[in-house]
Amino acid sequence: MIDVETTKELILQAQSGDADAKETLLKENVPLIKSIVKRYKGKNIEYDDLMQLGALGLVKAINNFNPDFGVRLSTYAVPMITGEIKRFIRDDGAIKVSRALKTMSYKIGQFVEEYQQNYAKEPEISVIAKQFDIDEQEVVYILDSSKMPVSIYEKNDEDNGKSLIDRLSDSSSEEDLLDKLTLKDCIQKLPQREKMLIVLRYYKDKTQSEIAKILGVSQVQVSRLESKIISKLKKQLTG
Repeated sequence: MIDVETTKELILQAQSGDADAKETLLKENVPLIKSIVKRYKGKNIEYDDLMQLGALGLVKAINNFNPDFGVRLSTYAVPMITGEIKRFIRDDGAIKVSRALKTMSYKIGQFVEEYQQNYAKEPEISVIAKQFDIDEQEVVYILDSSKMPVSIYEKNDEDNGKSLIDRLSDSSSEEDLLDKLTLKDCIQKLPQREKMLIVLRYYKDKTQSEIAKILGVSQVQVSRLESKIISKLKKQLTG
């Protein structure tokens, strides 16, 4: 394994057109690419194609890297490798959202916008469900499918000021960064009720008491279920 200073020298050489330096950096970071690629198995894309996409992302990271970023190349490369793979999956149509889901998502979006204009606040999940005569869980699913906000990084008073990311890991290693980038995929694979709880808790900023009312259970049950889900996510991220 090459050290940090040697890596910086190789990056400068690669950015100056040295093909051998770029090849050395690619070989050195193959384990990183593989660790990211394994998260996308089962997406109807050949493993070799995923590796090539990962390598393309790494090359982009090499070309754009600047020592002033204050991070190592491998850390900087993670989102670029992941982004290259996700972009291909999206553009290739391997992950599709049904037309009906898109239509309902659009209608809900318009309703939310009008509601905000009239009442100066966002409507509750229950209000949206009543408006469209659908279950509250279905509302959460539709909102979750259209986009997932980034409030997993927002602090939560009921968790001693910790965000979902904080609860999953308190360190800042490169592997933790990879876990953060793939957390969304793990959440998507949760059973509907568990995903609903996490989305409401960490993406919609609902309290455990508010979620308890939505799910029709006690706050204690929500707390226990939340702890169980967090434990499950930890295993998925570290497994």
